[in-house]
Amino acid sequence: MNELKKSIHDNTTGLDYTLVNNHYLPNLTAAAPAEHPTGRWGRLHKTYLKEQHPIRYNQLLLSGVLGSYLAKLDKQAEEQLALTIRQMQEAEGVTEALKAADQLEWVRRMNSIRNRAEEIIKTELIFV
Repeated sequence: MNELKKSIHDNTTGLDYTLVNNHYLPNLTAAAPAEHPTGRWGRLHKTYLKEQHPIRYNQLLLSGVLGSYLAKLDKQAEEQLALTIRQMQEAEGVTEALKAADQLEWVRRMNSIRNRAEEIIKTELIFV
């Protein structure tokens, strides 16, 4: 009887195969995940992708770019949030003078601005 080779190479796919229990299995290795710090916005988007767009999530995960994609999105969301807050402060007249005159009113307005700006970021960047 013919003895099977321990390993073979498929030129059409470029993959190597190893014999295991009379079956050839591909020699696949997972790329080591690169360390990308993912903040709040990246984690929110990751959860959204898992639940609402599992195919896109798996494509990003299997291609090895999920970490960098989420880190980039997180950075973009933070920058957009800061810009939106600053613009809303100017438009609504929330200044350091107000802070010095009436701290509670300043905090109330800033919390309102921040909450609205976060909702804008969620609808425009995170949940799309």
